[in-house]
Amino acid sequence: MLTAAQVLAENNFGDTRTGGLAGPMGLFLILLLAAATILLIRNMNARLRRLPDRFPQQTGLVDQARADAAVVDPTDGTGGHDSSMPGSNGHQQHRNG
Repeated sequence: MLTAAQVLAENNFGDTRTGGLAGPMGLFLILLLAAATILLIRNMNARLRRLPDRFPQQTGLVDQARADAAVVDPTDGTGGHDSSMPGSNGHQQHRNG
């Protein structure tokens, strides 16, 4: 007769490999990610060192009217109703036009 400890200790999870590659593969991935992180940090430090201490000031004052004219209205003046929002009855509303 089987005891309770023998029943609980039995492997019912299929055929498992002894001495599998999960441990070495995990170590390899951790070392690979650590090396990539170190290289990325070194690259960004080199780029930051090449930046000037101060950036030059902008020389010309931008005319406010010219700045406002440069902004483009994404709706082209057609205005206001979003056809992708569902209506109160749950159906989408469509614009004719």
